[in-house]
Amino acid sequence: MEHEDLDFIKKEDEEIYKAISGEEKRQKETINLIPSENYVSRAVRQASGSVLSNKYSEGYPGKRYYSGQEFTDSVERIAIERATKLFGCKYANVQPLSGDPANIATYFALADKGDTILAMDLSHGGHLTHGHSGFALSKIFKFVHYKMKNINTGEIDYDKLLSLAREHKPKIIVAGFSAYTRELDYEKFVTISREVGAYAMADIAHIAGMIAGDALPNPFDAGFDIITTTTHKSLRGPRGGLILIRKSKELAEKIDKAVFPGIQGGPHMNMIAAKAICFKEALQPEFQEYTKQILKNAKAIEEVLKKRNIRMIAGGTSNHMILTDVHSSFGVTGKEAQEILESIGITVNMNVIADDERSAKDPSGIRFGTPAVTTRGLKEKECELIANLMLDALENKNDENKKQKIADEVGELSKQFPIPDSF
Repeated sequence: MEHEDLDFIKKEDEEIYKAISGEEKRQKETINLIPSENYVSRAVRQASGSVLSNKYSEGYPGKRYYSGQEFTDSVERIAIERATKLFGCKYANVQPLSGDPANIATYFALADKGDTILAMDLSHGGHLTHGHSGFALSKIFKFVHYKMKNINTGEIDYDKLLSLAREHKPKIIVAGFSAYTRELDYEKFVTISREVGAYAMADIAHIAGMIAGDALPNPFDAGFDIITTTTHKSLRGPRGGLILIRKSKELAEKIDKAVFPGIQGGPHMNMIAAKAICFKEALQPEFQEYTKQILKNAKAIEEVLKKRNIRMIAGGTSNHMILTDVHSSFGVTGKEAQEILESIGITVNMNVIADDERSAKDPSGIRFGTPAVTTRGLKEKECELIANLMLDALENKNDENKKQKIADEVGELSKQFPIPDSF
Protein backbone atom coordinates (compact mmCIF):
# COMPACT_ATOMS: atom_id res chain seq x y z
CA MET A 1 0.00 0.00 0.00
CA GLU A 2 1.60 3.22 -1.19
CA HIS A 3 1.84 5.94 1.43
CA GLU A 4 -1.27 8.08 1.19
CA ASP A 5 -0.95 11.72 0.18
CA LEU A 6 -1.85 13.31 3.48
CA ASP A 7 -0.16 16.68 2.98
CA PHE A 8 -3.40 18.67 3.09
CA ILE A 9 -4.60 16.87 6.21
CA LYS A 10 -1.23 17.39 7.89
CA LYS A 11 -1.44 21.11 7.14
CA GLU A 12 -5.04 21.49 8.35
CA ASP A 13 -5.28 19.01 11.23
CA GLU A 14 -2.16 17.56 12.83
CA GLU A 15 -4.12 15.36 15.25
CA ILE A 16 -6.10 13.59 12.53
CA TYR A 17 -2.99 13.34 10.38
CA LYS A 18 -1.19 11.49 13.17
CA ALA A 19 -4.14 9.14 13.67
CA ILE A 20 -4.43 8.28 9.96
CA SER A 21 -0.67 7.87 9.59
CA GLY A 22 -0.61 5.65 12.65
CA GLU A 23 -3.41 3.48 11.30
CA GLU A 24 -1.67 3.17 7.94
CA LYS A 25 1.50 2.00 9.70
CA ARG A 26 -0.46 -0.44 11.88
CA GLN A 27 -2.13 -2.02 8.86
CA LYS A 28 1.17 -2.42 7.03
CA GLU A 29 3.01 -3.95 9.98
CA THR A 30 0.42 -6.41 11.29
CA ILE A 31 -1.41 -9.49 10.02
CA ASN A 32 -5.16 -8.96 9.79
CA LEU A 33 -7.29 -12.06 10.38
CA ILE A 34 -10.54 -10.28 11.23
CA PRO A 35 -12.94 -11.94 8.73
CA SER A 36 -15.06 -8.82 8.24
CA GLU A 37 -12.09 -6.67 7.22
CA ASN A 38 -10.11 -6.36 4.00
CA TYR A 39 -8.01 -3.93 1.97
CA VAL A 40 -9.46 -1.86 -0.87
CA SER A 41 -7.66 -0.72 -3.99
CA ARG A 42 -6.24 2.77 -4.36
CA ALA A 43 -8.92 3.47 -6.99
CA VAL A 44 -11.65 2.65 -4.46
CA ARG A 45 -10.00 4.90 -1.87
CA GLN A 46 -9.73 7.76 -4.36
CA ALA A 47 -13.40 7.48 -5.33
CA SER A 48 -14.36 7.45 -1.65
CA GLY A 49 -12.64 10.81 -1.19
CA SER A 50 -13.62 12.34 -4.52
CA VAL A 51 -15.62 15.49 -5.35
CA LEU A 52 -18.74 13.33 -5.35
CA SER A 53 -18.67 13.89 -1.58
CA ASN A 54 -19.93 17.41 -2.34
CA LYS A 55 -23.13 16.36 -4.11
CA TYR A 56 -26.64 15.82 -2.72
CA SER A 57 -28.62 13.30 -4.79
CA GLU A 58 -31.88 12.45 -3.03
CA GLY A 59 -33.96 10.09 -5.13
CA TYR A 60 -32.90 7.77 -7.94
CA PRO A 61 -31.36 8.26 -11.40
CA GLY A 62 -33.66 10.41 -13.52
CA LYS A 63 -35.85 11.14 -10.49
CA ARG A 64 -33.77 13.38 -8.22
CA TYR A 65 -34.91 16.23 -6.00
CA TYR A 66 -31.86 18.39 -6.80
CA SER A 67 -30.47 19.62 -10.10
CA GLY A 68 -26.98 19.00 -11.45
CA GLN A 69 -27.27 15.20 -11.51
CA GLU A 70 -25.83 14.29 -14.92
CA PHE A 71 -22.73 12.63 -13.55
CA THR A 72 -24.19 11.26 -10.33
CA ASP A 73 -26.94 9.56 -12.34
CA SER A 74 -24.26 8.04 -14.54
CA VAL A 75 -22.31 6.76 -11.53
CA GLU A 76 -25.35 5.14 -9.93
CA ARG A 77 -26.54 3.53 -13.17
CA ILE A 78 -23.08 2.06 -13.74
CA ALA A 79 -23.00 0.69 -10.19
CA ILE A 80 -26.44 -0.90 -10.59
CA GLU A 81 -25.55 -2.47 -13.94
CA ARG A 82 -22.35 -3.96 -12.57
CA ALA A 83 -24.00 -5.24 -9.38
CA THR A 84 -26.75 -7.08 -11.26
CA LYS A 85 -24.20 -8.60 -13.64
CA LEU A 86 -21.96 -9.65 -10.78
CA PHE A 87 -24.69 -11.45 -8.82
CA GLY A 88 -26.92 -12.63 -11.67
CA CYS A 89 -30.11 -10.74 -10.86
CA LYS A 90 -32.41 -8.19 -12.48
CA TYR A 91 -32.54 -5.35 -9.94
CA ALA A 92 -30.20 -3.75 -7.40
CA ASN A 93 -30.30 -0.88 -4.94
CA VAL A 94 -26.79 0.48 -4.36
CA GLN A 95 -27.74 3.25 -1.91
CA PRO A 96 -27.74 1.50 1.53
CA LEU A 97 -25.05 3.01 3.71
CA SER A 98 -24.06 -0.37 5.15
CA GLY A 99 -25.33 -3.86 5.87
CA ASP A 100 -27.59 -2.88 8.75
CA PRO A 101 -29.56 -0.31 6.69
CA ALA A 102 -29.80 -2.86 3.87
CA ASN A 103 -31.42 -5.37 6.23
CA ILE A 104 -33.61 -2.76 7.89
CA ALA A 105 -34.92 -1.47 4.56
CA THR A 106 -35.65 -5.02 3.43
CA TYR A 107 -37.62 -5.80 6.58
CA PHE A 108 -39.71 -2.65 6.16
CA ALA A 109 -40.27 -3.41 2.47
CA LEU A 110 -41.47 -6.98 3.03
CA ALA A 111 -43.12 -7.02 6.44
CA ASP A 112 -45.61 -5.01 8.49
CA LYS A 113 -45.54 -4.11 12.17
CA GLY A 114 -46.04 -7.22 14.27
CA ASP A 115 -45.08 -9.65 11.51
CA THR A 116 -42.66 -12.48 12.23
CA ILE A 117 -39.14 -12.81 10.82
CA LEU A 118 -37.34 -16.16 11.17
CA ALA A 119 -33.54 -15.91 11.34
CA MET A 120 -30.43 -17.51 12.83
CA ASP A 121 -29.83 -17.26 16.56
CA LEU A 122 -27.02 -14.85 17.45
CA SER A 123 -24.94 -17.29 19.50
CA HIS A 124 -25.23 -19.89 16.74
CA GLY A 125 -23.83 -17.51 14.15
CA GLY A 126 -26.53 -14.93 13.42
CA HIS A 127 -26.19 -11.15 13.34
CA LEU A 128 -27.58 -8.40 15.58
CA THR A 129 -29.95 -7.36 12.77
CA HIS A 130 -31.37 -10.88 12.73
CA GLY A 131 -33.34 -10.07 15.84
CA HIS A 132 -31.14 -9.56 18.88
CA SER A 133 -33.12 -8.10 21.78
CA GLY A 134 -31.05 -4.91 21.59
CA PHE A 135 -31.84 -4.41 17.89
CA ALA A 136 -34.33 -1.53 17.55
CA LEU A 137 -36.56 -3.39 15.09
CA SER A 138 -37.15 -6.18 17.62
CA LYS A 139 -39.72 -3.75 19.06
CA ILE A 140 -41.50 -3.59 15.70
CA PHE A 141 -41.24 -7.13 14.34
CA LYS A 142 -41.38 -10.49 16.09
CA PHE A 143 -38.13 -12.40 15.61
CA VAL A 144 -37.98 -16.17 15.98
CA HIS A 145 -34.69 -18.05 15.73
CA TYR A 146 -33.38 -21.33 14.41
CA LYS A 147 -30.11 -22.92 15.54
CA MET A 148 -27.53 -25.52 14.67
CA LYS A 149 -28.62 -29.09 15.27
CA ASN A 150 -25.08 -30.16 16.07
CA ILE A 151 -22.50 -27.57 17.06
CA ASN A 152 -19.70 -30.06 16.40
CA THR A 153 -20.61 -30.34 12.70
CA GLY A 154 -22.45 -27.06 12.15
CA GLU A 155 -25.51 -28.76 10.68
CA ILE A 156 -28.58 -26.51 10.85
CA ASP A 157 -31.67 -28.04 12.43
CA TYR A 158 -33.83 -27.84 9.31
CA ASP A 159 -36.61 -29.92 10.88
CA LYS A 160 -36.90 -27.37 13.67
CA LEU A 161 -36.69 -24.55 11.14
CA LEU A 162 -39.64 -26.06 9.28
CA SER A 163 -41.68 -26.52 12.45
CA LEU A 164 -40.97 -22.92 13.51
CA ALA A 165 -42.00 -21.69 10.07
CA ARG A 166 -45.25 -23.66 10.18
CA GLU A 167 -46.00 -22.47 13.71
CA HIS A 168 -45.17 -18.77 13.34
CA LYS A 169 -45.92 -18.16 9.64
CA PRO A 170 -43.08 -15.65 9.14
CA LYS A 171 -43.19 -13.01 6.42
CA ILE A 172 -39.42 -13.39 5.90
CA ILE A 173 -37.02 -16.28 6.42
CA VAL A 174 -33.41 -15.11 6.60
CA ALA A 175 -30.56 -17.37 5.55
CA GLY A 176 -27.42 -15.61 6.65
CA PHE A 177 -24.88 -15.21 9.38
CA SER A 178 -22.07 -13.29 11.01
CA ALA A 179 -20.16 -16.12 12.67
CA TYR A 180 -21.16 -19.40 11.02
CA THR A 181 -18.50 -21.42 9.25
CA ARG A 182 -20.44 -23.90 7.13
CA GLU A 183 -22.56 -23.68 3.97
CA LEU A 184 -26.32 -23.28 4.23
CA ASP A 185 -28.68 -25.50 2.25
CA TYR A 186 -30.33 -22.78 0.18
CA GLU A 187 -32.74 -25.19 -1.50
CA LYS A 188 -34.20 -26.20 1.88
CA PHE A 189 -34.66 -22.55 2.84
CA VAL A 190 -36.54 -21.86 -0.40
CA THR A 191 -38.71 -24.97 -0.02
CA ILE A 192 -39.67 -24.02 3.53
CA SER A 193 -40.28 -20.39 2.55
CA ARG A 194 -42.56 -21.41 -0.30
CA GLU A 195 -44.57 -23.75 1.92
CA VAL A 196 -45.42 -21.04 4.45
CA GLY A 197 -45.66 -18.15 1.98
CA ALA A 198 -42.57 -16.31 3.24
CA TYR A 199 -40.00 -14.32 1.34
CA ALA A 200 -36.64 -16.09 1.11
CA MET A 201 -33.94 -13.55 2.03
CA ALA A 202 -30.20 -14.24 2.11
CA ASP A 203 -27.83 -12.04 4.10
CA ILE A 204 -24.49 -12.76 2.41
CA ALA A 205 -22.51 -9.92 3.97
CA HIS A 206 -19.59 -12.16 4.90
CA ILE A 207 -19.48 -14.38 1.83
CA ALA A 208 -20.50 -11.97 -0.96
CA GLY A 209 -17.02 -12.02 -2.44
CA MET A 210 -16.90 -15.79 -2.66
CA ILE A 211 -20.37 -15.87 -4.24
CA ALA A 212 -19.42 -13.17 -6.75
CA GLY A 213 -16.26 -15.12 -7.54
CA ASP A 214 -18.13 -18.42 -8.02
CA ALA A 215 -16.29 -19.99 -5.10
CA LEU A 216 -19.53 -20.51 -3.13
CA PRO A 217 -23.15 -21.12 -4.27
CA ASN A 218 -25.38 -18.17 -5.21
CA PRO A 219 -28.71 -18.11 -3.30
CA PHE A 220 -30.45 -16.79 -6.43
CA ASP A 221 -29.70 -20.09 -8.17
CA ALA A 222 -31.82 -21.81 -5.53
CA GLY A 223 -34.68 -19.35 -6.03
CA PHE A 224 -34.15 -16.76 -3.28
CA ASP A 225 -36.22 -13.60 -3.68
CA ILE A 226 -33.75 -11.11 -2.28
CA ILE A 227 -30.16 -10.78 -1.12
CA THR A 228 -28.61 -8.19 1.17
CA THR A 229 -24.91 -7.65 1.69
CA THR A 230 -22.18 -5.28 2.63
CA THR A 231 -19.75 -4.18 -0.05
CA HIS A 232 -16.69 -4.43 2.16
CA LYS A 233 -15.49 -7.72 3.73
CA SER A 234 -14.76 -10.40 1.13
CA LEU A 235 -16.13 -8.29 -1.75
CA ARG A 236 -13.17 -5.97 -1.14
CA GLY A 237 -15.04 -2.71 -1.65
CA PRO A 238 -15.80 0.44 0.36
CA ARG A 239 -17.88 0.40 3.51
CA GLY A 240 -21.44 0.22 2.24
CA GLY A 241 -24.53 -1.89 1.64
CA LEU A 242 -26.32 -3.45 -1.31
CA ILE A 243 -29.75 -4.99 -1.90
CA LEU A 244 -30.27 -7.38 -4.81
CA ILE A 245 -33.63 -8.55 -6.19
CA ARG A 246 -33.74 -11.67 -8.34
CA LYS A 247 -36.49 -10.76 -10.81
CA SER A 248 -39.56 -9.10 -9.26
CA LYS A 249 -40.06 -5.49 -10.39
CA GLU A 250 -42.76 -5.05 -7.74
CA LEU A 251 -40.35 -6.18 -5.04
CA ALA A 252 -37.63 -3.90 -6.40
CA GLU A 253 -39.99 -0.92 -6.22
CA LYS A 254 -40.83 -1.76 -2.60
CA ILE A 255 -37.13 -1.92 -1.77
CA ASP A 256 -36.44 1.44 -3.44
CA LYS A 257 -39.21 3.11 -1.42
CA ALA A 258 -38.00 1.49 1.80
CA VAL A 259 -34.47 2.81 1.26
CA PHE A 260 -35.56 6.28 0.11
CA PRO A 261 -37.53 7.95 1.54
CA GLY A 262 -38.02 5.11 4.01
CA ILE A 263 -34.87 5.03 6.11
CA GLN A 264 -32.32 7.22 4.29
CA GLY A 265 -32.10 10.64 2.71
CA GLY A 266 -29.41 11.55 0.22
CA PRO A 267 -27.14 8.68 -0.84
CA HIS A 268 -23.38 8.95 -0.47
CA MET A 269 -22.46 9.25 -4.14
CA ASN A 270 -18.73 9.06 -3.41
CA MET A 271 -19.26 5.62 -1.90
CA ILE A 272 -21.53 4.52 -4.75
CA ALA A 273 -18.72 5.39 -7.17
CA ALA A 274 -16.34 3.36 -5.01
CA LYS A 275 -18.82 0.46 -5.05
CA ALA A 276 -18.97 0.63 -8.85
CA ILE A 277 -15.18 0.33 -9.03
CA CYS A 278 -15.24 -2.57 -6.58
CA PHE A 279 -17.87 -4.36 -8.72
CA LYS A 280 -15.72 -3.90 -11.82
CA GLU A 281 -12.73 -5.36 -9.98
CA ALA A 282 -14.85 -8.31 -8.85
CA LEU A 283 -15.96 -9.01 -12.43
CA GLN A 284 -12.37 -9.75 -13.47
CA PRO A 285 -11.03 -13.33 -13.73
CA GLU A 286 -8.37 -12.53 -11.12
CA PHE A 287 -11.09 -12.02 -8.54
CA GLN A 288 -12.33 -15.58 -9.01
CA GLU A 289 -8.84 -16.86 -8.31
CA TYR A 290 -8.65 -14.61 -5.26
CA THR A 291 -11.88 -15.96 -3.75
CA LYS A 292 -10.88 -19.56 -4.34
CA GLN A 293 -7.58 -18.87 -2.58
CA ILE A 294 -9.47 -17.42 0.40
CA LEU A 295 -11.10 -20.82 0.90
CA LYS A 296 -7.84 -22.72 0.42
CA ASN A 297 -6.15 -20.53 3.01
CA ALA A 298 -8.95 -21.05 5.52
CA LYS A 299 -8.66 -24.82 5.02
CA ALA A 300 -4.91 -24.61 5.61
CA ILE A 301 -5.51 -22.93 8.98
CA GLU A 302 -8.22 -25.47 9.80
CA GLU A 303 -5.80 -28.36 9.25
CA VAL A 304 -3.27 -26.87 11.68
CA LEU A 305 -5.95 -26.43 14.33
CA LYS A 306 -7.12 -30.01 13.85
CA LYS A 307 -3.60 -31.39 14.20
CA ARG A 308 -3.12 -29.43 17.40
CA ASN A 309 -6.51 -30.48 18.82
CA ILE A 310 -8.03 -27.02 19.04
CA ARG A 311 -11.80 -27.00 19.40
CA MET A 312 -13.49 -25.37 16.43
CA ILE A 313 -17.20 -24.60 16.45
CA ALA A 314 -18.91 -26.60 13.67
CA GLY A 315 -15.78 -28.73 13.46
CA GLY A 316 -13.99 -26.47 10.99
CA THR A 317 -14.88 -24.31 8.01
CA SER A 318 -16.46 -24.41 4.56
CA ASN A 319 -15.97 -20.70 3.94
CA HIS A 320 -13.46 -17.99 4.87
CA MET A 321 -13.98 -18.02 8.61
CA ILE A 322 -13.07 -20.12 11.65
CA LEU A 323 -14.56 -19.87 15.14
CA THR A 324 -12.58 -21.43 17.99
CA ASP A 325 -13.34 -22.08 21.63
CA VAL A 326 -10.23 -20.65 23.24
CA HIS A 327 -11.69 -20.93 26.72
CA SER A 328 -11.71 -24.72 26.64
CA SER A 329 -8.62 -25.01 24.44
CA PHE A 330 -6.28 -22.58 26.22
CA GLY A 331 -7.98 -21.54 29.45
CA VAL A 332 -8.29 -17.93 28.30
CA THR A 333 -11.33 -15.88 27.40
CA GLY A 334 -11.96 -14.55 23.93
CA LYS A 335 -11.04 -11.07 25.06
CA GLU A 336 -7.77 -12.28 26.58
CA ALA A 337 -6.92 -14.25 23.43
CA GLN A 338 -7.65 -11.21 21.27
CA GLU A 339 -5.29 -9.10 23.39
CA ILE A 340 -2.53 -11.74 23.39
CA LEU A 341 -2.66 -12.05 19.61
CA GLU A 342 -2.74 -8.29 19.11
CA SER A 343 0.41 -8.04 21.21
CA ILE A 344 2.26 -10.22 18.65
CA GLY A 345 0.84 -8.33 15.66
CA ILE A 346 -2.12 -10.51 14.67
CA THR A 347 -5.63 -9.05 14.82
CA VAL A 348 -8.69 -11.26 15.37
CA ASN A 349 -11.95 -10.58 17.16
CA MET A 350 -13.46 -12.09 20.28
CA ASN A 351 -16.78 -13.79 19.60
CA VAL A 352 -19.49 -15.72 21.38
CA ILE A 353 -19.72 -19.41 20.58
CA ALA A 354 -22.87 -21.52 20.39
CA ASP A 355 -24.81 -21.37 23.68
CA ASP A 356 -21.92 -19.46 25.25
CA GLU A 357 -22.19 -19.14 29.02
CA ARG A 358 -19.96 -16.08 28.93
CA SER A 359 -21.04 -12.57 27.88
CA ALA A 360 -20.42 -11.00 24.47
CA LYS A 361 -18.09 -8.52 26.18
CA ASP A 362 -15.77 -11.33 27.24
CA PRO A 363 -16.88 -14.49 25.44
CA SER A 364 -15.39 -17.96 25.10
CA GLY A 365 -14.33 -17.74 21.48
CA ILE A 366 -12.40 -15.87 18.84
CA ARG A 367 -13.31 -15.46 15.18
CA PHE A 368 -10.78 -15.14 12.39
CA GLY A 369 -10.63 -15.46 8.61
CA THR A 370 -8.54 -15.16 5.47
CA PRO A 371 -9.86 -12.43 3.09
CA ALA A 372 -7.34 -9.76 4.11
CA VAL A 373 -4.24 -11.98 4.18
CA THR A 374 -5.24 -13.44 0.83
CA THR A 375 -5.40 -9.93 -0.62
CA ARG A 376 -1.78 -9.52 0.50
CA GLY A 377 -0.82 -12.62 -1.47
CA LEU A 378 -0.38 -15.15 1.33
CA LYS A 379 -1.12 -18.75 0.40
CA GLU A 380 -1.47 -22.06 2.23
CA LYS A 381 2.14 -22.29 3.42
CA GLU A 382 2.06 -18.83 5.02
CA CYS A 383 -1.39 -19.40 6.53
CA GLU A 384 -0.18 -22.61 8.14
CA LEU A 385 2.69 -20.61 9.63
CA ILE A 386 0.32 -17.93 10.92
CA ALA A 387 -1.91 -20.55 12.52
CA ASN A 388 1.04 -22.12 14.32
CA LEU A 389 2.29 -18.72 15.48
CA MET A 390 -1.15 -17.90 16.87
CA LEU A 391 -1.37 -21.16 18.77
CA ASP A 392 2.21 -20.84 20.04
CA ALA A 393 1.42 -17.39 21.41
CA LEU A 394 -1.71 -18.60 23.18
CA GLU A 395 0.08 -21.63 24.62
CA ASN A 396 2.94 -19.41 25.86
CA LYS A 397 0.80 -16.49 26.94
CA ASN A 398 2.93 -15.81 30.02
CA ASP A 399 6.32 -16.16 28.34
CA GLU A 400 7.28 -12.68 27.13
CA ASN A 401 10.50 -13.84 25.46
CA LYS A 402 8.71 -16.42 23.32
CA LYS A 403 5.97 -13.96 22.45
CA GLN A 404 8.56 -11.42 21.32
CA LYS A 405 10.17 -13.99 19.02
CA ILE A 406 6.74 -14.76 17.58
CA ALA A 407 6.04 -11.04 17.13
CA ASP A 408 9.31 -10.70 15.22
CA GLU A 409 8.25 -13.50 12.85
CA VAL A 410 4.88 -11.83 12.31
CA GLY A 411 6.63 -8.55 11.53
CA GLU A 412 8.89 -10.21 8.96
CA LEU A 413 5.90 -11.86 7.31
CA SER A 414 4.15 -8.50 7.05
CA LYS A 415 7.19 -7.04 5.28
CA GLN A 416 7.31 -9.95 2.82
CA PHE A 417 3.69 -9.40 1.78
CA PRO A 418 2.92 -5.66 1.44
CA ILE A 419 -0.63 -4.46 0.99
CA PRO A 420 -1.25 -4.00 -2.77
CA ASP A 421 -2.65 -0.81 -4.30
CA SER A 422 -4.38 -2.60 -7.17
CA PHE A 423 -5.57 -6.08 -7.95
